[in-house]
Amino acid sequence: MSEVIKIGIAKSKSKEIQEVKEINVFAGKGIVGDRYFNEKNEDRNQLTLIESENIDYYNDKFNLKIPYLNFRRNIVTKGIKLNDVVGKKLIIGKTEIKGIDLCRPCKSLQENLNQENIIKEFLRMGGLRCAILTSSNIKVGDEIKVL
Repeated sequence: MSEVIKIGIAKSKSKEIQEVKEINVFAGKGIVGDRYFNEKNEDRNQLTLIESENIDYYNDKFNLKIPYLNFRRNIVTKGIKLNDVVGKKLIIGKTEIKGIDLCRPCKSLQENLNQENIIKEFLRMGGLRCAILTSSNIKVGDEIKVL
């Protein structure tokens, strides 16, 4: 079973990601209380996901213990290959979303984590940008299904 194992939001781009157990999401707008919430939001800015397995792989490979939420994605998943769902619809709990494109690691993430190889190592492992299609809530432990 694929599931949500962590959720995080930040009030602004420069603020630290805060772990929460549940988020309220609005179709076409984003996550209430998150830095990218906007009345007319671009599809790719509404919600981001990243695989816990990719972070675990990186931490194991370089003998590190970087926390999941430090990678600055909203939802950390387990048991789903996010690269395979670009262009597809998913259900997280009761919320329908659509995978828009892959998250590319950026220089600011590399600097924040103080790891010179983040851009290279996470080139196709940086997560998924999603559009929110139905307003609802998402909780830690919610199942993720590909439609």
